[in-house]
Amino acid sequence: MKNFIAILLIGVCCWSCDKNNDEPTPEIPEFVFAGGETTIFDATSNAYAMPAPNLSPSNFNKHLEGDLSFEQVFVTAPAQNNPGLGPQFNNNSCVSCHIRNGRSRPSHDGNELSGFLIRLSVSGEDAFGGPMAAPHYGGQLQNRAIFGQAREANYTTTEIEKVITFADGSSRTLKRPVYQLTEGYKPFPTDLMLSPRVAPAVFGLGLLEEIPESSLLNIADENDMDADGISGKPNMVWNVQEQALTMGRFGWKAENPTARQQSAGAYNEDMGITSSLFPDENCFNQDNCSEDDGILDITDETLDLTTFYFQTLAVPAVRNYNELNVLNGRSLFDQLKCSSCHVPRHVTGISNIPELSNQTIYPYTDLLLHDMGPDLTDNRPVFKAAGNEWRTPPLWGIGLLPVVNGHSRLLHDGRARNIEEAILWHGGEAEDSRDLYLQLSLLERNDLLDFLNSL
Repeated sequence: MKNFIAILLIGVCCWSCDKNNDEPTPEIPEFVFAGGETTIFDATSNAYAMPAPNLSPSNFNKHLEGDLSFEQVFVTAPAQNNPGLGPQFNNNSCVSCHIRNGRSRPSHDGNELSGFLIRLSVSGEDAFGGPMAAPHYGGQLQNRAIFGQAREANYTTTEIEKVITFADGSSRTLKRPVYQLTEGYKPFPTDLMLSPRVAPAVFGLGLLEEIPESSLLNIADENDMDADGISGKPNMVWNVQEQALTMGRFGWKAENPTARQQSAGAYNEDMGITSSLFPDENCFNQDNCSEDDGILDITDETLDLTTFYFQTLAVPAVRNYNELNVLNGRSLFDQLKCSSCHVPRHVTGISNIPELSNQTIYPYTDLLLHDMGPDLTDNRPVFKAAGNEWRTPPLWGIGLLPVVNGHSRLLHDGRARNIEEAILWHGGEAEDSRDLYLQLSLLERNDLLDFLNSL
């Protein structure tokens, strides 16, 4: 909090200096304000952790309350503070997965607390058209357990290498992780499907939620009617509150329709914390589940505060936008048709959070599903998303990942060690764009990467 106040004071001082300067200030392009009026000019390790600067005093205070909820560490019941952890879990707090509200790294085994997890399912669909939970294991592997309980399983990792060669003769060696479950408390189903996931950054989710559905559907082209090779489609997923199928926006396969459901699902699956949206333990109907006490572990107020917190985080501004290499990289981004899926600009609609309404934003996503080719398939369908289909991840703030989280791991399982490797793993609808990237000169590739790192 002291750091935040200091930053505010510095900002006020700088603003005052600008006001007293008679020299004209160059107009800053619209796209620099990636989050509209929620944008903050901070390129430090706090870049993902600041409240939106346009919050009213009451919503600012609510954001700070939500911050406390986001940082709550849960323990085994009974306890005076934050009881309810487990009985099986992956981590014990939101912030432990989303450190500084950023992205987690991949994990090579299940013996550590981390922001990495493995989704599970077997053949078939559940009653709502979603993935069929695996017998004895559910929809997500919980690799940790409270005292007196057994974790579901462990996992190990091997890597498969793939060499990519550029037109200029240089090459890169990519590494794809392959996960193997071990030490299961029950035999693993023969048709078990695994999907490794790293925790994504959580800033800007409130803005993404307020992009009108009609705008996203106008971009969608499921049958590629314009024959451009891009056929984004919405994922229609089960909305727990509405008890109906609605458009998904959140998660690696757009499997959650709202930020609130995304939050409640993470509480439940990652920490074993029950709420009104998910009142059953994550091990419900499994042999390893202790008897349900019928008590919800968090209130609706806590769920809403946590959700409000990440809905109202600031989005970091674009940097170095007027440098020639970045300008050239921006042009290449369009020439390679990267912007066909990573759609730069959107305008939000009317929100219950007034500060998010009518904002012109630059998240570089269409929130739609796209075929990403055989190298990125997990062979695990999720509602309308096939195993090779993934939601276009937003690119805003991507260049600050090393500053905030100390690494640059990307893609759903964190296999890409940097932005270039993420590009090289693209296939399917993005194969032409990847092949065009391979034809670029080293200077051009560096310019494109400089542009992406400016976001």
